[in-house]
Amino acid sequence: MLSVAPEVADALAAGGPVVALESTIVSHGLPRPDNVRIAREIEAAVREEGAVPATVALVAGVVRVGLDDAGLEAIALGDGVVKCSSRDLPIAAARGATGATTVASTAEVAARAGIGLFATGGLGGVHREAASTWDESADLVALARTPICVVCAGVKSILDVPATLERLETLGVGVVGFGTDRFPGFYLSDSGFPLTWRLDSAQEVADVLAARAALGLDHSALVVANPLPAGEQVDPALHERVLTEALEAAAQAGVSGRDVTPFLLARFHERTGGESLRANVALVLANARLAARIAVAAAS
Repeated sequence: MLSVAPEVADALAAGGPVVALESTIVSHGLPRPDNVRIAREIEAAVREEGAVPATVALVAGVVRVGLDDAGLEAIALGDGVVKCSSRDLPIAAARGATGATTVASTAEVAARAGIGLFATGGLGGVHREAASTWDESADLVALARTPICVVCAGVKSILDVPATLERLETLGVGVVGFGTDRFPGFYLSDSGFPLTWRLDSAQEVADVLAARAALGLDHSALVVANPLPAGEQVDPALHERVLTEALEAAAQAGVSGRDVTPFLLARFHERTGGESLRANVALVLANARLAARIAVAAAS
């Protein structure tokens, strides 16, 4: 049920740089038909930095690490593509479904295939009102048990950021800022919360990964938080206004659990005049490039 594309398998066998990419952003996070083009641009960004892209997805019951054009179009344009976190993936696979992998399932599949770098947009985390709902993303538990380096733009700004940082600390997941002492907030360059550790080059990140392995402390993930430049973020005032409206709309509609994030992101796309989509694409491309540079440094 697990198939590694020949190009990816060859690169891994040779000890070359490979970057895993999730597919939920393609199927559920970007509008059709632009999602196919953008997915190819993300893969191209990895290649331009000298690494091999490995987009992970479930296609007709087979978990694929690295997609051809047909596989990419199946998850981007097909009907009934299932959103698969780690708990869903074996069920969907056994039923022969086609599904897109989340951060959690992508990280775990990539690590099993031997891939050490993973680029995504933003992590899931602790949801607002989690004290009463117990609602937090499976991403956090997956990162606590998966030896992989995840390059992201922090956690989605619709979440409870300080609670998420506390959970990452409790779970033993390392978090470093890339070129920043502040934790980014997805669409925002600064979520308002500081970070203990800052790294300023791909080589420094690669050195940390090597130290983790040497010390036997690479059983969990390392999160590299890569912020959008301030000039490319969504205007903070616009962000705050739309977030407040979106949270109220979600509560009124009775949206809960795993449906909250796509609901809120859809409202952002609708109410920001395309600004959130622009920022989303920009940050994913930037994370793909950085992950590739780290993979190259780690492989050298």
